[in-house]
Order: sequence, then C-alpha cells, then structure tokens
Amino acid sequence: MPEVLTLEDAAYFLKLAPDAVVRQAEAGQIPGRQVEGSWRFLLSRLEDWLGRRDSKAIFLEQAGAFKDDESMDELVAQIYKARGRQV
Repeated sequence: MPEVLTLEDAAYFLKLAPDAVVRQAEAGQIPGRQVEGSWRFLLSRLEDWLGRRDSKAIFLEQAGAFKDDESMDELVAQIYKARGRQV
C-alpha cells in the first residue's frame, strides 16, 4: 500500500464506506486533508490514529493506580459535593 492514500485506498484500509471516511475526515475524526478537491491520507497517520487510545480510556487506566489509596474516598466525596451531587 502506498504511503499517500486516496479516499478509496483509505476506505479500503479502514474497511469503511468512502462516504463514512469523508464524514469523519470533515469532522476532524480521521486524519486527512483535501488537496485540490480530492481527499488524501497518510498511511502512517491512519495507523497511528487506529492505535491511539482515547483520553477517557487513558484516564481510567491511570485512575486504577489509585484504587488502594485510602484518601480516594474522601477526594471523591469532595468532588461530588462540589458538583452538588450525592456520592
């Protein structure tokens, strides 16, 4: 597969319909850009994008490191109180 992909190449690589790739690229969810009216995608950027975890997953993984910390219950209670919510 070439390093610079056309819309059709990217759709094939991602196993998505071309219109789905365009929608997501226009929304900034898939890395790509239009060059003289045609979409182009770097294979390496698509591979990085596919392998990247979202920030919520990273946060939850890191938060698990504190599960045995005795001060966490108090901290969570303070956060809920500040937000006006019940624990």
